[in-house]
Amino acid sequence: MKIDITDGQPVIDARDLGKLLEIAPADVQEKMRAGEITSKYEIGQDEDAGRFRLTFYCGGRRVRLTCADDGTVLSTIRTNTETN
Repeated sequence: MKIDITDGQPVIDARDLGKLLEIAPADVQEKMRAGEITSKYEIGQDEDAGRFRLTFYCGGRRVRLTCADDGTVLSTIRTNTETN
C-alpha cells in the first residue's frame, strides 16, 4: 500500500482504508464527511525525519500507518480502542 501526497496532504485510497477499518469502501467518504472517520497527520522530526504518520479513528477502531516520505507504508498498527 502507498499513500499519495497531493498538494502536501496525504491521500489514501478508500478501498485501502475501508479494508483497514473493516468497513465497505463505498462508505468511507460518507463516514468522513459525517465525522464518523477522523484522522491525524503527523510529520516526523529529528530521528523520525523523512517519515510521516497517519492515524484513522472510526467507532472503536484505530489504524496507524507509518510511512516513508514517498508514501510507502512502513508499518501498520490496528487496535480496538473500545473497552468492555
